[in-house]
Amino acid sequence: MSSMPEPRRAVVIEDDPDIRGLLVRVLVKQGFEVTQAQAGLPGVEEVRRAKPDLVTLDLNLPDLDGLEVCKLLREFSDAFIVMLTARTDELDKLTGLDNGADDYISKPFSPRELQSRINALFRRRGQSPAVDTAARSELERATEVQQSLLPKEDVRVDGYDLAGAFRPSRSVGGDFYDWYRTPDGLHLTFADAMGKGMGAALIAATVRAVMRSTGHRRDLDTAFASAAAAIAADLDSSNSFATLFHARLDAASGVVSYVDAGHGLALHVTANGEAHRLQSGGPPVGAWAGSAWPQSAIGLAPGDSLVVVSDGVLDVFDSVESFTEAVGSAAGGQASAQSASDAIMALAPAETAEDDVTVVVVRRLLEGGSA
Repeated sequence: MSSMPEPRRAVVIEDDPDIRGLLVRVLVKQGFEVTQAQAGLPGVEEVRRAKPDLVTLDLNLPDLDGLEVCKLLREFSDAFIVMLTARTDELDKLTGLDNGADDYISKPFSPRELQSRINALFRRRGQSPAVDTAARSELERATEVQQSLLPKEDVRVDGYDLAGAFRPSRSVGGDFYDWYRTPDGLHLTFADAMGKGMGAALIAATVRAVMRSTGHRRDLDTAFASAAAAIAADLDSSNSFATLFHARLDAASGVVSYVDAGHGLALHVTANGEAHRLQSGGPPVGAWAGSAWPQSAIGLAPGDSLVVVSDGVLDVFDSVESFTEAVGSAAGGQASAQSASDAIMALAPAETAEDDVTVVVVRRLLEGGSA
């Protein structure tokens, strides 16, 4: 029997407890064994002890400047170093300095941005990501749970063409989407629960049930806030979080009202294939207590599409910009929502995808009903 590869290790050096906790959880989701330090000198000692593959390093630490820590680490460690700074003016200066860091991210950062940057670093080195050691049977059961969350019925909304696709990865994440008809049009929920295997699948099941239970409420803001509170209570016990995109379509007007909790991968694709990413409106559900998520809206003109994808697609690209452009090109000019969905899935081929890949396309038909 072949032995399992060593899991990757990471050290988080960060003095802010909230950000430290979020960094740890994002890295655990990516299969790292994570240890942490609250200041520079203990961080250097921890890197010496743990011999990690990756270090996240805050620029402003209570004892040493982050750049000093970086220099000290480079004397004995070849780990990837990702520096975090709260000031964008510092970011410009840093990127011009050759101080041994591999990448820089400004706070507040999106968990997805961090994940894709880390994946890109390891891809450059040609390393495969950490292999999940969960037993095959548990993964098969988790896949069944995940498949059971997907909508069974084809939803039809007059004047619209809808398609959804889901392909689980070898290690099963927490992706799912759910949609159902309403008197005015459609409700759509798209989520990714942190983690792998059965834990993530069960969190996804909770998210789906709660989101469905609040669907009857007229007001999207209060409905989402109460759903998020219920989900966060469950997530708290498992020390997890979930990114969520929840939208309501008013079919007659084409207006899509939505709340985005840390998902950030929903796009408005116009009839001519121009893609605009919808801004994320707050942190993932369960990441911080007392969060609030503002409601936003877009209008779908005839020929426009709302496209929502999971980070299994983003991971293929080196930047959010190139991802946005590629999804727009893939979705624009397709004959149907299904062919647009197939083209987007094809951007992340099964043999290379490290995460679940999920796509939903809601296209408003041109007047007269043609796609």
